[in-house]
Amino acid sequence: MGERLTVIEHEAEAGLGFFAGWLEAAGVETEVVRPYKGEPVPERAAGGLLVLGGAAAAWDDEGYAWLPATRALIARAVDEGVPTLGICLGAQLMTMACGGTVERGDAGLEIGLGEIEPLPEAAADPLLSALLSALPSGPPSGPPSGPVRAIQYHYDAMTTLPEGAVRLATGARYPNQAYRLGDRAWAVQFHPEATPEIFASWTEGGELPPERAGELNAQAEAAGDELRRTWRPLAEAFAAQITGR
Repeated sequence: MGERLTVIEHEAEAGLGFFAGWLEAAGVETEVVRPYKGEPVPERAAGGLLVLGGAAAAWDDEGYAWLPATRALIARAVDEGVPTLGICLGAQLMTMACGGTVERGDAGLEIGLGEIEPLPEAAADPLLSALLSALPSGPPSGPPSGPVRAIQYHYDAMTTLPEGAVRLATGARYPNQAYRLGDRAWAVQFHPEATPEIFASWTEGGELPPERAGELNAQAEAAGDELRRTWRPLAEAFAAQITGR
């Protein structure tokens, strides 16, 4: 029996993806809560908290009635030092829950394979340093060696980070791509968990012309092994925060 991780899933099409197998292999048992199916959001997380992405705007409490409870759960987890990771919508919910600002992005839709540029602060971060040290040109110590590539799909942006947040990565279209809050909470705007198949399911239901969707899907498919090599160390480092290994 592994250490337990509470997972908030906002929609069936935005599940754990790569992270399901990576976390299990690292000794973490996931407990997935699906509020879109009527399951109640818990008041407290288990040994860790992972909040996934979805199509909702982080402020759309009328359309997604569980968002206030999810923000309250995140705020409590951060306050209590529970290892916490917010991905895309989850990152935006963390930002709002902890005093920052999320808005419709001025630069428009960010979609497909995108470059993430680690900042100098990433080299000493428990999660991002694991990512950097696994890169061929990234030693365990020293300056970041990025950029790295990740799946993106978001309209909204974290425009003001919570007080005390340490920015860890940036990007050309949107500057706030990753940050840490306190010692054990992280927010990433991109999708380290997304498999090429999951990304393709998003573009099929989106507003892109079929040719453009096909092009983006092919790029993601071709990068599958790269995505696994790049983001598994981050998932394992987050698991280590939960298991203490």
